[in-house]
Amino acid sequence: MSIDKDIEQGMDHGRDTHDHDLTYENEQSTVTIPLKEYDSLKDQSKYITDPTLIATIDKIEFFVKELRKHIVRKL
Repeated sequence: MSIDKDIEQGMDHGRDTHDHDLTYENEQSTVTIPLKEYDSLKDQSKYITDPTLIATIDKIEFFVKELRKHIVRKL
């Protein structure tokens, strides 16, 4: 089916679809990194480094401290 016939029949997928399909062309490629770099990246994954998430956690900590001020435990 030619592109002109597709357009006539309302099946214009456009250039964007073709370009998007081409992005999957090299999906099987692999990347090689040194073992030291891999270990460093693996260690970094144990920690939270996103500034927005850190700020949110700090805010939660603040509110928990504020709530604890209003807790009265009866013995």
